[in-house]
Amino acid sequence: MAPARQRRCDGRRVTTQRCPATIAAQAAGQINETTGGVVGAIETASTFERDQSYALRSGDTYRRDHNATVREAEGVITALEGARETRLFSSGLAAIATVMRAADGPVVVQSSTYFGTQSLLASMAAEGRMVLRADPMDQSHLAAMGAAERPALIFIETPSNPFLSVVDIAAVAGVARGCGALLAVDSTAATPIHTRPLELGADIVIHSATKALNGHSDVVAGAISVKDADLDLWQAIKTVRGREGAILSPFDAYLLTRGMRTLALRVTEASRSALHMAHWLEHHPAVTKVRYPGLASHPGHDVAARQMDGGFGSLLSFDVKGGGDEALAVVGRLNLIKRATSLGGVESLIEHRHSIEPASTGIPKNLLRLSVGIEAVEDLVADLSEALRIIA
Repeated sequence: MAPARQRRCDGRRVTTQRCPATIAAQAAGQINETTGGVVGAIETASTFERDQSYALRSGDTYRRDHNATVREAEGVITALEGARETRLFSSGLAAIATVMRAADGPVVVQSSTYFGTQSLLASMAAEGRMVLRADPMDQSHLAAMGAAERPALIFIETPSNPFLSVVDIAAVAGVARGCGALLAVDSTAATPIHTRPLELGADIVIHSATKALNGHSDVVAGAISVKDADLDLWQAIKTVRGREGAILSPFDAYLLTRGMRTLALRVTEASRSALHMAHWLEHHPAVTKVRYPGLASHPGHDVAARQMDGGFGSLLSFDVKGGGDEALAVVGRLNLIKRATSLGGVESLIEHRHSIEPASTGIPKNLLRLSVGIEAVEDLVADLSEALRIIA
């Protein structure tokens, strides 16, 4: 692969070999080397024959750590992120757990992260691991904590799920360098179409590939990409994955590659619709608060505008007037937007997070999380408008 270089894509400066839309559409240039097919084959073998001299034919030994179809999907994400290497995992949480467990030392984690991450960290802390929570928007406090505790890793999520907090990646990368830590960024909600954390100073970028990378609600997967493949942490991550078998299946990897071919189109359209809906909700009499980084009223809007290209993502959350009963009444009246967990798919999904998370996480009872899909935005507005009539 040619070295990365600065170039402009749709008016945006990126450090990739080609524009992200092109990388995604052509699956980083993949073809079936055997037949010339423009779609890759699925390698399903679990083990691989050696020749008479006991040499491996392809270098693959056993599917727990090596698989050609998985490597193809990893190659697409590597190119999209401008990374050196990527490894896929059986879920986004498996990817996060691997990073946390492979880090040799204390871990500082953003306080407002995804519930699954919080649960994982609570388990690690109960096992005796030093896990420190911090508000990365307060860089002076983060720097002081880093100087005192000398963490091995700082972990942030931006925009966060479901509070849509925005963290200045470049600023936190500076703090991490100052205290000798590596920076990992969960960029699931942004996707590499809107944000490329490695270009902003992060060392590792993580995705729940279940979400927008796949985009069709039929794959569960996680991805870790790294800027420097010689990092000790990266070697440890690869060792943990191979030893514990947290690899993605070939068929899921095939579906993921297929999904990523339309990534730029899906993400761009969904982001445009999400911004429209956020503006509409912000002025709706039944809504008391909207969280979306594309709104000028969002406290992280200026940072988001600097580090997010071409849109602000498909995820938003909003509070309705009243409490949990009113919120559940609204979602119960929806006909088009589906009541389901997850985000980043082609279909719009809504979730009452308080019904999913324990009260200890501080989720407001009247908060609804909305993942905007690629349906006609007029239909989405009409569906939500009719549902909100119950409390307007």
